[in-house]
Amino acid sequence: MCRRLAAPAKLERVRHRGLRLLLSLPLVGLLAGCGATTQQASRAQRTSSVQRTSTVAAQSQCRSGVTAVGSAKVTVAAVVRQQARAYRKPARRAFAGFDRLNQNGVPTVFRVLGTVRTRDCRTRWYHVQLPMRPNGVTGYVRAGAVQVGRVHTRIVVDISERRLTFFRNGKRVLRTTVGVGSPATPTPTGHYYVNQRLIPTDTSGPFGPGAIGISAFSNVLTGWAQGGPIAIHGTNEPWSIGHAVSNGCIRVHNSVQKGLFAAAPAGTPVLIRQ
Repeated sequence: MCRRLAAPAKLERVRHRGLRLLLSLPLVGLLAGCGATTQQASRAQRTSSVQRTSTVAAQSQCRSGVTAVGSAKVTVAAVVRQQARAYRKPARRAFAGFDRLNQNGVPTVFRVLGTVRTRDCRTRWYHVQLPMRPNGVTGYVRAGAVQVGRVHTRIVVDISERRLTFFRNGKRVLRTTVGVGSPATPTPTGHYYVNQRLIPTDTSGPFGPGAIGISAFSNVLTGWAQGGPIAIHGTNEPWSIGHAVSNGCIRVHNSVQKGLFAAAPAGTPVLIRQ
């Protein structure tokens, strides 16, 4: 990822953890009349009828269109079921296609930016950020092509301060010094997300105990394998931490990377700022 080697380091895939699927809603008021008298059951039935009428009225007032999702505490990620196509606008011509697994053999993940609902209040499309060039590109994918889940973590990287901050549920839980891209191969700034997590077969190598791949690509090393993807990873050059010497990736002390790797699931937003 950010380092060209004579014998490329091998990376093993890691299954994404921490994505809680949002495929069902809790049942409310089930068996509300059980154990009640006839009069109580009748009142419960009338109350239930009013609730159903209110629900229908609320549904009929649902506005169609795009609704933004996510906050500083919780965001949403989408995992491809089998295949997904990305569109500039819903139902127009597709401009990109994605399989269930990416080229590294791990599940393909998008960051969900918004939902597109119809008048019946059903989500038909998701507006998502895609793990491809150009950096930050977005598109629309059909709701049926993905599974979605909540993500409660967030990463902020300050390049000028050589600092990474990790948040969980909106609270800061880690702050650490990092190495960043050199002036010739700078770390790209922008809004990204964790799209894959990889473990090297040699944990004493240039990636350390693990690499947290993000949806960013180098703006300089465009000819590199897989387009020059950016990652947050460990290092076998601890002296480089705190300096601008990498090919664009963000280097973390191996001892810190172990915990960060375990705590940052796929879909975690990553803000890289100057």
